[in-house]
Amino acid sequence: MRYLYSTMPVNKEHIFDSGIYFITFTNYNWIPLFHITNGYDIVYKWFDTLKAAGHSVLGYVIMSNHVHALIGYKSSTRSINTLVGSGKRFMAYDIVERIQKAGNSLLLKTLEEGVKPSEKRRGKLHEVFKDSFDIKLCRTYKFVQQKLDYIHSNPVSKKWSLAADPTLYEHCSAKFYTTGTQGVYNVAHANDWIFENWIELPTE
Repeated sequence: MRYLYSTMPVNKEHIFDSGIYFITFTNYNWIPLFHITNGYDIVYKWFDTLKAAGHSVLGYVIMSNHVHALIGYKSSTRSINTLVGSGKRFMAYDIVERIQKAGNSLLLKTLEEGVKPSEKRRGKLHEVFKDSFDIKLCRTYKFVQQKLDYIHSNPVSKKWSLAADPTLYEHCSAKFYTTGTQGVYNVAHANDWIFENWIELPTE
């Protein structure tokens, strides 16, 4: 296994800073929309968009109703907040389209009813994700490792019990960090990204 050597909430002055960010977003009411629509590839498509913009995916897990990811962000005119927000919007379109094609009117109605009146007035039709999402800037090697461990332990936690071992869960980067072999989606190793981008992180 290749090991990595605190986090604080991201304030406005940090959202344009290059660095490693831990990101979490969740489906509306924890509905397992990725499972229902087999929409894991929708998240991978967003990862591709990040890569095309010069950023890197360093670790991830896509659960049935939420996503954790470790993103190597290179400072640009679009903040990390904007990248996640716009990504959620386009993922929501694809998820709703699949639900419509499946003819799941009951689920569509649930997502429609979740839209707040103020957002309806702005033209929003479905509530696919929780409005808020979590972004934290990783300020130390220790925190990067903690978040990778947390990401990779998700599928084997008692709450989810989706696999006996993290490397056996398909939609996760655990296999790469444990064996060196890429899984379903290719990620960059966090150590390599830090070295290549001259990011200085204290060990503690």
